[in-house]
Amino acid sequence: MSAYIVHMTSLTDLDRRLLSALREDGRAPVASLARTLGVARATVNSRLERLLATGTIVGFTARVRDEVDPLAIHAIAFIAVEGRSADKVIRQLRGFPEITALHTTNGGWDLVAELRTESLGGFDQVLGRIRGVEGIVNSETSLLLSSVLR
Repeated sequence: MSAYIVHMTSLTDLDRRLLSALREDGRAPVASLARTLGVARATVNSRLERLLATGTIVGFTARVRDEVDPLAIHAIAFIAVEGRSADKVIRQLRGFPEITALHTTNGGWDLVAELRTESLGGFDQVLGRIRGVEGIVNSETSLLLSSVLR
């Protein structure tokens, strides 16, 4: 099985086109995907099975229109960490329910956090809590106003 998984880590053009179609409509029927991609339904089924088995596709989710999303304030926070305290900071930030994703990065910042809150007041509070985490020496946060591509 491990040789199979290693083999599937590199995506083919068809895999990429299938993933793109699923990002557009994760509930699209296999027959519709097959027509869109110009391949047989069995091909789409086998590709989906492999992408799931290898962990390339980790799940399916519902996307909610921004204007009806109860967590209406969206932001990106860039975070600088002191010395070698990144692991400790990451452990603390994982406990913040307002942080929907946390990434390590290169360049001038050590971490990038995606934030969602219900209000500007909640946003202000979470920023204060983030800045209060021991080991964080600087941060810069930008509100996301509208999504033009997802």
